Amino acid sequence: MEPRTDSAETEQFLHQFPMGDLNEKMGVELLEVSAERVVGTMPVKGNTQPYGLLHGGASVVLAESLGSVGSAAHAYPDRIAVGVDINATHHRSAREGVVTGVATPIHLGRTSACWEVVITDEDGKRVCTSRITCALLPAKRD
Repeated sequence: MEPRTDSAETEQFLHQFPMGDLNEKMGVELLEVSAERVVGTMPVKGNTQPYGLLHGGASVVLAESLGSVGSAAHAYPDRIAVGVDINATHHRSAREGVVTGVATPIHLGRTSACWEVVITDEDGKRVCTSRITCALLPAKRD
């Protein structure tokens, strides 16, 4: 599924910068991308810890991916986004289905961006709350 975007510039950004191998392996899919909101999903299956629960690290990967994409969309084309801080609070477990992450900006600046990412299960129950901060660095010019 192609993510819904808010502008041709964001669309161009997404085609130039694919999500990367880790997101592909974990089954992360983008549903909506803009500098104001990023929504993505990830299956629980294949991303569990030994007790069959969604791995907390998988939630963090989803959160970092969504916050980074939002930061990059905000910074594009003059800057690139790199994560510098992330935290996560795990509220409940998920055993099956798909989790959905919704990233909304807390701060969108010239040199940094900070996002809150709320991850919920298929019943809409909050699984994890994360905060990610990205540094916005000058893009290399050819």
